[in-house]
Amino acid sequence: MDKKTKMKFNVLAIFVIILFCFVLTPKTLQNDTYYTIAIGEHIVENGIDMKDPFSWHEDLEYTYPHWLYDVGTYLVYEAGETIGIGGFTAIYIATAILSITLGVIVYYALNKVCKNQLVAFFITLGVMYLLKNFIAARAQLVTYILFALAILFIERFIETKKKRYIVYLIIIPIIIANVHLAVWPFYFVLYLPYIVEYILALVSESGIYYKLAIKQGKKKLKKLSLKNDSKSQEKIAKLTEKTEILQRVSEKSEVRRKERQEHPYKVIFKKNSNIKYLIIVMIICIFTGLLTPLGDTPYTYLIKTMEGNTMSNISEHLPLTLINDLQTMTVIVLFLLILIFTDTKIKLRDLFMIAGLTLMAFMSRRQVSLFVLVGSFAFAKLLVALIDKYDKGGTEQAIRAITSVWGKVITILLTILVCFSMYRGKINSPIVSTSSYPVAACDYILENVDIENMRIFNEYNYGSYLLYRGIPVFIDSRADLYTPEFNGSKNEDGEYEGNDIFSDYINTTNISTYYENTFNKYDITHVLIRKNSKLNMFLSRDNEHYKKLYSDDNFVFYVRVED
Repeated sequence: MDKKTKMKFNVLAIFVIILFCFVLTPKTLQNDTYYTIAIGEHIVENGIDMKDPFSWHEDLEYTYPHWLYDVGTYLVYEAGETIGIGGFTAIYIATAILSITLGVIVYYALNKVCKNQLVAFFITLGVMYLLKNFIAARAQLVTYILFALAILFIERFIETKKKRYIVYLIIIPIIIANVHLAVWPFYFVLYLPYIVEYILALVSESGIYYKLAIKQGKKKLKKLSLKNDSKSQEKIAKLTEKTEILQRVSEKSEVRRKERQEHPYKVIFKKNSNIKYLIIVMIICIFTGLLTPLGDTPYTYLIKTMEGNTMSNISEHLPLTLINDLQTMTVIVLFLLILIFTDTKIKLRDLFMIAGLTLMAFMSRRQVSLFVLVGSFAFAKLLVALIDKYDKGGTEQAIRAITSVWGKVITILLTILVCFSMYRGKINSPIVSTSSYPVAACDYILENVDIENMRIFNEYNYGSYLLYRGIPVFIDSRADLYTPEFNGSKNEDGEYEGNDIFSDYINTTNISTYYENTFNKYDITHVLIRKNSKLNMFLSRDNEHYKKLYSDDNFVFYVRVED
């Protein structure tokens, strides 16, 4: 295919991807964005003090796990306020730009890795669609871009051995450790399939079992040759015969191994000497976690999180149930259908990558995003192998058809139609949802309540909006902050002792703990809850101890009345 046709297709593909990624970007902000703005402002004004300034609890330590993204988001917010478009609108635009950047980089990376423009284009659209629920003004959007680049640089280094890719691979974990350190350990997961494949290929190629057995046999022969008795001569004869058999078996095994390597049945299994340098790169990258103002937090954050109980109570951390996620199930089924029912071969490292990502996805719904994003590279290579096997020239014909005059017109019109259909429902969407966040209730509180002396009990999902408005909170979506693993210390038994505010919140809102016990424990003065919550069923009937100060269609605000 000529360069001009390839260029035309790239321009058309990028145009479609830009429109598609823009309409996928949600207009309404989600809860983490609000505390991100507030934390960014706090860091700009006060630096990283490793203390929480936003809840009314005293002496809570905070690790600032995505401090650089927080600062960047706040600066975008301030820029929007300064130029008059509004801070939230500026964040929405920035999120759309990041979404578009992710889409374009995924297309570019897939194209470089699988070397098929058409496959890269359609898989990019599929990846972005499957990631639509993860596209938000959160640090994860930046790390998706970095992970896509990491896979590209690893694959390009293995193929070309160019040193510049090593530099890029060392820079990426430094950025991750400062932008979103919670996923910093997962960066090293990307290396494992390559390294394991290299080690297994090395062991297989070396024939280490036979070599060790033959070497051991020769050592015994040397010792026995020093003895001249008849018994030793018999052992020498048997050992010599055994060693010769091992030698012949080793030679036959080597021949069979080479045959399997040249004509693999299903899994391509070859040693690439460039991968050994990746091991060195990975070891160097382990020390990049020190290049942050957060001390050893990149090394301890994930461990502490997994030791706590937030993983079992926050929906995005719960295990994946396939029947409730038909999109992910469809991707897995497609992969298995191609692998099992066609004569298509897969590289061992890609098989390991898909298997590992699938396991991570089953362990936590949040990791479905990595399964889709990183797994797309293995799926693209598998799909290209399938096309090359059964219809090698079909891709070029399709690209020529798409880049023809009518092909471009139809593609552009179809893209505009689909994108308009998807975006039409978002046109009137508010940037701040008044049904999800207590906007009017916060106005009332700020105008009528002394927030300096207020100890409010609020719910998890909108706590970040309260602190954005300057109202000290009981809890917000920085869940780890409110667990003893992060605000306490280990005792002699190796257990963490500290404020388990998160558990108290969960137990109280689930009515598994009597709410008065919790409120007395924390000296709660006011309560802001959703009208349809379980807790409100009790408070609304307790007129003796709870006086309603404010109410709207979604939220109700009480003051506790002293006996």
